[in-house]
Amino acid sequence: MQQARVAFRYPDFRYFLAARFLVTGSTEMQATAVAWQVYALTHRPLDLGLVGLAQFLPGMFLFLLAGHIADRVRRQRILQACAAGFCLCSLLLLALSLHGLRSVGPIYAALLLNGVVRAFNMPTGQAFLPLLVPEEHFPNAVAWSASVLQAAMVLGPVAGGLLYGAAASPVPVYACAAACYLTGLAFVSKIRVSAAARPRPLPSPGAVLEGLRYIWREKLILGAISLDLFAVLLGGAVALAPVYAREILHTGPMGLGILRGAPSAGAVAMAIVVAYWPLRRRAGKAMLAGVFGFGCFTIVFGLSRSLPLSLAALVLVGACDMVSVIIRHTVIQLGTPDAMRGRVSAVNMVFIGASNEVGQFESGLTAQWFGAVPAVVLGGAGAIAIVAAWTWLFPELRRVNALPGQAARRPSLPDPLAQDR
Repeated sequence: MQQARVAFRYPDFRYFLAARFLVTGSTEMQATAVAWQVYALTHRPLDLGLVGLAQFLPGMFLFLLAGHIADRVRRQRILQACAAGFCLCSLLLLALSLHGLRSVGPIYAALLLNGVVRAFNMPTGQAFLPLLVPEEHFPNAVAWSASVLQAAMVLGPVAGGLLYGAAASPVPVYACAAACYLTGLAFVSKIRVSAAARPRPLPSPGAVLEGLRYIWREKLILGAISLDLFAVLLGGAVALAPVYAREILHTGPMGLGILRGAPSAGAVAMAIVVAYWPLRRRAGKAMLAGVFGFGCFTIVFGLSRSLPLSLAALVLVGACDMVSVIIRHTVIQLGTPDAMRGRVSAVNMVFIGASNEVGQFESGLTAQWFGAVPAVVLGGAGAIAIVAAWTWLFPELRRVNALPGQAARRPSLPDPLAQDR
């Protein structure tokens, strides 16, 4: 059983997880407060969708630059700057709430700034993790990193809902988030990566696009990234949690926090299971099955009128999604040379952002047109259809057997930009 926790032998990994827990928990806590605050101001599902869009748009425009910087600037420094930037956004939301809000425009402005910080934080964090543990322990590190992230996504919304409900105001939520971001900054500062992680010389300008070219050449990576994009884009049930909490299940801010945290609770449980009993065979089929289950349980949540059934469905949504997350991240990070991980992770970040934030916008828009229940059910059915299509379009996915870190060590791939250094 000690082998199941082998990644924790490395102090840098432990510091990274502590920082990730605090940053992610603060983000989820803040997202719960923002969602309730926005819906309380407007009572329109479309505005919940615009919350996601405001955070996605900066990443859409900055992902090439963010990936380029993640490969050429010391990644630890970028993560430190991002933690400070997140803190600044929380303080801005705090100041706006103390001043009093009558429209959601200022909130969207703060979320745009938050989206700029996220554009740099996500690809850098993904590219930084492989530097903290040996390659043979990377799948274990991914499983534990994902479980800690999901634990933060359980506790963050619940804490946000409790604080908001107790104070009847988002002010304590934003203040607590700012303090947690600063603590996360302190943990990132304690990391001491090896000399092998030093920044490389600046390449030619064409290097910025190399991440896109690499993903297009590697059909397995393209299929894995795009599967998540389109499945979660359509199946974003959690985006409409404020509508379900307020109008269908009739719970308050605390109920909203529990609903938002339920998928992460399932994801934590699944990540721990995978950490102790790794996927050693038929990983590709397991990933496709996980996305299929994600769509099925999204439909169950959409049709439910019972809080216990809704929570159970969301727990299973998160558990199924975690299977896909672990396999996808292992394939992408270990299948990409370190010299390009920042750029490839930046492209992956755009896909993840599109699936989450644009999916949130899509859910809000379809709910505005057809109602919340049809929007969620149609989204779940769309995720199932995507699995069927990707099984045919990307046969490489279902042929994946052992994950890279559990198979024979893959030889190092040459950096396509070596001639430019």
